[in-house]
Amino acid sequence: MSPAFYLWVKTFHVVFVIAWMACVFYLPRILVNIAEAGDDAAVRARLVLMGRRLYKFGHNMFGMAFLFGLMLWQGWRLWPAKLPNVVAGMHWIDAKLTLVALLLVYFIASGRWLKGVDKARALPSAKTLRVFNELPVLLLVVIVWLVLARPF
Repeated sequence: MSPAFYLWVKTFHVVFVIAWMACVFYLPRILVNIAEAGDDAAVRARLVLMGRRLYKFGHNMFGMAFLFGLMLWQGWRLWPAKLPNVVAGMHWIDAKLTLVALLLVYFIASGRWLKGVDKARALPSAKTLRVFNELPVLLLVVIVWLVLARPF
């Protein structure tokens, strides 16, 4: 096995996950600011533009994290000499991927709310959006624990 190749793939996966999670955390905060902007059209327009750019960037980061994660998960089938089968017989990966899918749904829901602002749809209250903003932290804690502890 080539440990250098494996470590590079793992490094890129972690870096792109961090970049995507920054978007997952910040996009709902932009929604809170939009909800609190009131009738100030200039502020709302600036925040919507920032949100759109962040949402697009987040999709790109998720795509890269997904590709490198797929290499870590199933890459041993293509490059058995370079990548180990790190999840053979383990089911923590199933739980992790389920939670990642929930984070992706969360991110897409945030993006739909942002797109709804362009169509003059009302956002939930700023308080509701603040609570919504905290959910990915809980999911991330469990995901990191699953990866580090590999409990099952």
